[in-house]
Amino acid sequence: MLKKLPIDNYMLLLMGTVLLATLLPVSGEAARVVSLISYFAVAMLFFLYGAKLKTQAVIAGMTNWRLQALIFVTTYIVFPALGFVLAVLTKGWLSEDLVTGFLFLSILPSTVQSSIALTAMASGNVPAAICAASLSNMLGVVLTPLLAALLLSADTLELNASSALWICVQLLLPFIAGQLVRPFLGGWIERNKLLTMVVDRGSILLIVYSAFSAGVVAGIWSDLDAVTLSVLVIADLILLTAVMLLIHRVGRLAGLPREDEVSFLFCGAQKSLASGVPIANILFVGHATSLIILPLMLYHQFQLLASAAIAQRMAAKQKEAAAAA
Repeated sequence: MLKKLPIDNYMLLLMGTVLLATLLPVSGEAARVVSLISYFAVAMLFFLYGAKLKTQAVIAGMTNWRLQALIFVTTYIVFPALGFVLAVLTKGWLSEDLVTGFLFLSILPSTVQSSIALTAMASGNVPAAICAASLSNMLGVVLTPLLAALLLSADTLELNASSALWICVQLLLPFIAGQLVRPFLGGWIERNKLLTMVVDRGSILLIVYSAFSAGVVAGIWSDLDAVTLSVLVIADLILLTAVMLLIHRVGRLAGLPREDEVSFLFCGAQKSLASGVPIANILFVGHATSLIILPLMLYHQFQLLASAAIAQRMAAKQKEAAAAA
């Protein structure tokens, strides 16, 4: 029955994690232990990303200037602009933390694993997608806090030299370390893809459990009613639809080859939960992080469902075109 639904196992795990945190929240010393484990899991994830990324792919992707520029502008200029407009429109309907979360969602980097996998599924430019997604996350370590300082209230942020340093220590340094050891471990990691998948999904599940446990213990869920959740879902869907339609139109007007159009769509329209949650934990110290990351969690699920359906359709059309030729 589950296989017939447009829901993958990972989405079920995320929903199960939220339910577990609601019923059995972790607190006190146990919460600190879970938070520490989550920290090292995310650091390990970005180490594996660095070890997997081939230098040749970086060079090939970086030389595609037009595609890389379009993805960058979409991720860090168009997305924040659309997010700001929608945040203003929904301000009367959503709490301050949720509006903050919606803006925070719009300034995050693109995904790495899913955007590359979807590009490959739809027969797009995989080397360019690898480069764009990885570059987006590396730049996000600096640009996301800077954009947060511009768009978000100073009272909300814990933005200082130490927070920027912690983001670099947790995300950027492990990635660089992975690149340095790639000649020794790269081949083994590529042959053991299950390791990356377990660390990827496991780290996110741990962080989500920790954040939502804190929310339950603090009693913040009393402010989240059906109307608020509906407004949030609609706003996320509007943002995703607007970005995808805009990317499709711009890609055609720019005269991109089909392979580059595919990469542009899946790298430009996605936002990273793996990068977003740890950055949120650092930037929003003392605030309801579980509410702030809720817009991102919902958007993440919507982007996966929509992108998977589009990628499958693109792949089918490509097979039909190849068969006709």
